[in-house]
Amino acid sequence: MPELPEVETVRRGLADHVEGRVITSVEVLHPRSVRRHLGGGADLIGRLVGHRVAGVHRRGKYLWLDVVKSGDSFPLVVHLGMSGQMLIGEVGAEDHVHLRIRATLDDGNELRFVDQRTFGGWHVDEYVETPDELGRWLPESIAHIAPDPFDPVFDPHRVAAVIRSRHTEIKRALLDQTVISGVGNIYADEALWRSRVHGTRLTDGLSRAKVIDLLASVTDVMGDALVVGGTSFDSLYVNVNGESGYFERSLNAYGQAGEPCRRCGAIMRREQFMNRSSYYCPRCQRKR
Repeated sequence: MPELPEVETVRRGLADHVEGRVITSVEVLHPRSVRRHLGGGADLIGRLVGHRVAGVHRRGKYLWLDVVKSGDSFPLVVHLGMSGQMLIGEVGAEDHVHLRIRATLDDGNELRFVDQRTFGGWHVDEYVETPDELGRWLPESIAHIAPDPFDPVFDPHRVAAVIRSRHTEIKRALLDQTVISGVGNIYADEALWRSRVHGTRLTDGLSRAKVIDLLASVTDVMGDALVVGGTSFDSLYVNVNGESGYFERSLNAYGQAGEPCRRCGAIMRREQFMNRSSYYCPRCQRKR
């Protein structure tokens, strides 16, 4: 699943193209892409057509459009899954082979959901009954997700306290979206490398200062990735114009097994972790 920098890149592109636009028609081309919507494709179409997109929002890796209907609003939640893309194209442009949903806008453009593996999809949700501390309304299906490091309410000291109160591996804590959202395998490995922490270190064995430093590394590495549009290892991770991000060229840990560490020269290693791969420097990030 794309991580925070990739999703934020998509959010910014969508905001430029769809905010204020009215949805004039919707076409569902694959039933799996609306499987999370209880009413199915026909109901999703009926809920969206003729209504205006008031905003595009994100929490962590999760994205939603605020759709206004007769003065009331509801969220259209977008799950990108492993390969989902939200693309903007002109009406009549050639369809992508993996096009799953098409929404025509009143400016002559289309919002297209392309998803090769069909793990993602759209569904209309409801907002929670009460807003958060900043008065923002969250979709019910996303309300349990913790703030991410770029959220104004993110408090690294509070998050550090939560992490240190647990007895688990630090990488597992970073990947827990109810603790800190937006972090996936790539940026967890990069942040751990920057802070010289091995991912299997136990959270209650780390000092408060070290966890605060690690959270700062998480913020910094995702901020650096956001500047260049995220990380793209293949054509599946693109912005709304179909362009890839370039942060892969700056990766110091992820995917670097067999290469010399850019800090100390030791040969980087790869090991299995939670059915994924972890990359680390055996000298800079010692196991304890």
